[in-house]
Amino acid sequence: MKLLVPALVLAAIAENASAFHAPSFVTSTTSCSRVTTSPLRVASDEIETMKEAETETKVANGSSNSGEMGLKPKTGKHATPTSFATKCASLYSPKAGADRGLSPPVYFGSTFSLDDARHGARLHEKREAPYTDADGFVYSRWGSPTNEAAAMQIAALEGVDDDTNGRAIGATLLFNSGMSAITSALMAVLRAGDHIILPYTVYGGTHEFTTEFCVQWGIEVTFVDASGVNGPANYKKAFQDNTRVVYTETPANPTMRLTDLAGVGRVVDEHYGKADEVPGSDVHARTRPFTMCDGTFATPYHQRVLDIPGMDVSIHSATKYLGGHSDILAGSVTSRSEPFLHACSKVQKLITVPLNPMDSFLLARGMRTLDVRMQRHGENAIKVARMLDEHPMVAQTFYPGLDSHPDRSMADDIFRSGRDDDDEDDDVPQTYGGMISFIVQGEGEEALRRARNVCEYLRVIHLAVSLGGVESLCEHPASMTHTMIPREQRIAGGLHDGLIRISIGLEKASDLVNDLRNALNVCDEDGCEVF
Repeated sequence: MKLLVPALVLAAIAENASAFHAPSFVTSTTSCSRVTTSPLRVASDEIETMKEAETETKVANGSSNSGEMGLKPKTGKHATPTSFATKCASLYSPKAGADRGLSPPVYFGSTFSLDDARHGARLHEKREAPYTDADGFVYSRWGSPTNEAAAMQIAALEGVDDDTNGRAIGATLLFNSGMSAITSALMAVLRAGDHIILPYTVYGGTHEFTTEFCVQWGIEVTFVDASGVNGPANYKKAFQDNTRVVYTETPANPTMRLTDLAGVGRVVDEHYGKADEVPGSDVHARTRPFTMCDGTFATPYHQRVLDIPGMDVSIHSATKYLGGHSDILAGSVTSRSEPFLHACSKVQKLITVPLNPMDSFLLARGMRTLDVRMQRHGENAIKVARMLDEHPMVAQTFYPGLDSHPDRSMADDIFRSGRDDDDEDDDVPQTYGGMISFIVQGEGEEALRRARNVCEYLRVIHLAVSLGGVESLCEHPASMTHTMIPREQRIAGGLHDGLIRISIGLEKASDLVNDLRNALNVCDEDGCEVF
């Protein structure tokens, strides 16, 4: 799998001196220099014509270079400061060629200088969109270089950075957490009177947002069993005239059940018709529901959601595998729909917030090793899963690579293992991700006690929430991440009292296997010595 080098992206941004959210999609190809113009944007050639005219006027008036400290030219370089205080407060920029560094720079600036008042007016009149155009940045809440570079890298991994297959070029928005990405995507399209369909087994935060906030806002919420071959039909049964979002999560957190995204897209198209939207139109003018997928567990290494017909929006908690080092909070939203991207950009600008420059830098750095990390996660996970599947204290193991997994027949088509379209199957080892869930023997309180003991007896694997880092983590959803979900609904969604979720890291596989085996062997002992 070929990852985009962030420095090349930033070089393109420097070359195209971008603005705040303009209605254009800057592609994340190797050169990253193409801009696709929206009809609502001031064309870049018109902007350059205006700038050239302004420069000619200033030269004719003798004002293109001012050597007086008391005179500030409207455009061009500022005069060289001579006083100590002004030297302290002045901006000193690096020389040309600084963008050649193979590690991208971090742009911490909250605001950007403008050519003149008309320049500022143009920027504020633009239609919000994920990327900026050649007219220049204005304010970091509306877009910043480091954030945009990392976003373009994710867009490349999602496969929306070119139109070679005849589909529209897309873009990515980066947020300060996965939940911020999820809520922004939903708020972009939902309003009072609308209806959303979600899977029973959905991330706890998503469940909490829809049942506690969406319901209060007058949005109807329906949950269905989205897993396995019957998932698309279950979604179809819940369709209503006011359905605006069909939301999926696959692999599901934490049961690892799979959803047939192609089937979901197909039944939505059959019922509502294919999407027919015009760039620049209102997101609410569309009658077909938006199909969204939280693909955090799979990442684009395994599952490129927007290559699947009928799928509109791809969401990731980039805190997890994309960042990969448990040192940032981040979330991404990617789509090819311009009206959706505009609406989501407006939500980001006014309600949520873009990912900050430092975390954008760390995210971009993490993605450069995504390909090799995901391969090692998967190689380790299958060895751990096979041990769990055979252990007498384990009632059931959920891992898509096991023959015992209920959705095993779907797994090979979903988990691409970093393969490109022109790769032979034998070129890349088949893996199934780094997430495993298993259920300890027992029911009710006995299962709760055993599961807690297993988690607390581990000495290599850490007891902690989150996932996708280089270190292995475990958690007990019934007593930790999914406590806000009523037990009856939790059980209906496959979240057994004794279910444990493990994020397999990059340690030596035998260390992880032995650690889990030892904890399972003594999980019936009372209490647990924590040290």
